[in-house]
Amino acid sequence: MTEVILKAFDAPDETRFFEKGRLDLVHFGSQTIGRASYQPGWKWSLHVGPLVGAARCEVEHVGMVVSGIATVVFADGRVIELKPGTLFHVPAVPHDSWVVGDEPYVSLHFLGAGDYARKQA
Repeated sequence: MTEVILKAFDAPDETRFFEKGRLDLVHFGSQTIGRASYQPGWKWSLHVGPLVGAARCEVEHVGMVVSGIATVVFADGRVIELKPGTLFHVPAVPHDSWVVGDEPYVSLHFLGAGDYARKQA
């Protein structure tokens, strides 16, 4: 295929809404890229977990922080902080995360976005 496809998060193919946040998705064939936007006070275990029936996220993420700060905590006690400009890989092991401070958090997700905030079968 030689066709160029242009898309924008201002007109996503799909948006998943949850309390204090949203995930905008654009699809390019089998590839899905997401933009996660979370407000101060957002926490995965409180605002996404109940929607998908899980205590912790188990989706693998590869992405980049655009703005704001978030903390990721793994079941084994590891804690990481995600700051603007950080490229990250969070493995598909149980983890929780939340926004740090009073600034909204925005990140782009190049892997895992299609499964995020969706009830798994």
